[in-house]
Amino acid sequence: MTHAVNTPRKSYRQEQADATRVRIADAAQALFAAGGYSATSMEAIARKAGVANRTVYASFGTKREILNVICERWLQRARARDLAREVLAYPAPVDRLRGAARWLSTLYSTDFDVVRILDAAMDEDEPTRELLRSKLRGRNRVMDTLIASIADHLRLPLSDAQAVFRAYAAPGVYGELVHESNWPVARFESWLSDTLVAQLLVDAG
Repeated sequence: MTHAVNTPRKSYRQEQADATRVRIADAAQALFAAGGYSATSMEAIARKAGVANRTVYASFGTKREILNVICERWLQRARARDLAREVLAYPAPVDRLRGAARWLSTLYSTDFDVVRILDAAMDEDEPTRELLRSKLRGRNRVMDTLIASIADHLRLPLSDAQAVFRAYAAPGVYGELVHESNWPVARFESWLSDTLVAQLLVDAG
């Protein structure tokens, strides 16, 4: 006999608290993108979100934690973790490599403002830099795993192939082509996909 598992429902108070955190995070992201992470105060975030200063501190504690939540919400919207698992399930190496290009294009096109915010915040204090380094390590682990999954089909040593993919993932590459040169995201993904296949696979066919 099976028993249904009842998932506890959030209380109205918890739902309101969650909604407030989202509103604060959205306000902070808009301010970080417009004026920079360093120049944005917690008080400015409170004003933008329409809440009291103490609410921002009670909800997050530090500006760094707001940045962390902004990053996590971005990864969720991009389905970064789920998409990586889907790509790794592709049987053909060429499809997996093209899927890696799609993974990166989806990540950046979902909200490139977050990428720019994270990049700019690297000039902050050491705890903030360590947070950002951990996020970058997480991204690189996913990218390295995608390339390692086709290790037997690479024309370069695995570490070199992984480095090539990480190089193309530099924010400046996407920013220059999509935002400065006005490439559609689909064109960027197609270019990256074709480039990776030509440079990394032994048999591009």
